[in-house]
Amino acid sequence: MPQRSPRFVELQQFLPTIVLDMKYAGRDNFIGQPVCGYEQAVCWLSYPAAKALGHVQQALAEMGLGLKVFDGYRPQRAVDHFMRWADEPCDARSKARFYPDIDKAGLFREGYLMSRSSHSRGSTVDLTLIDLASAAELEMGSEFDFFGAASWIDAQSVSAQARANRMLLQELMVRHGFVPYYHEWWHFTLQDEPYPETYFDQPIGSRPPVMD
Repeated sequence: MPQRSPRFVELQQFLPTIVLDMKYAGRDNFIGQPVCGYEQAVCWLSYPAAKALGHVQQALAEMGLGLKVFDGYRPQRAVDHFMRWADEPCDARSKARFYPDIDKAGLFREGYLMSRSSHSRGSTVDLTLIDLASAAELEMGSEFDFFGAASWIDAQSVSAQARANRMLLQELMVRHGFVPYYHEWWHFTLQDEPYPETYFDQPIGSRPPVMD
């Protein structure tokens, strides 16, 4: 009997040089608490997406740079958690930091949050660039999950260095098969994703699920 193939891989086991900062497994995120479904601070991605990301990491290493990942596969229950949070109008603890110029309802209207996320299909990743020597994040002009125009890929309000860093990240990700999302400089989806119609809800634990 043939061995079953992994649906997802655990990214840091697959690519040990990748740095993780899994925002939704802790409190340093726009809702200020761990998100449902993130039972461990690990990153799962589909095998094709992880393999493509390895090519990006290799290209960056030649420049003394690397990748830091904030999120990969996101269970549907986490997306549902975001929707419940958005229905709490008095909960504005993170507004000044993450969405100062928009109300919670606008986060869905403007496309920053959705009831179905490409992350739940397993081939979308949120990431940034780091300097390998210091592990410091490169200047990007806004932090991860800032909901506003400063996060748009071609934002002119950010510095020239931030624009150059964004373009480097975008160029390499696109070269290796990913599609960017205009409103978020950190967000990329594998163009030939293996599960384009499936929104998974497996909680993120120590072992990724396998194919049935």
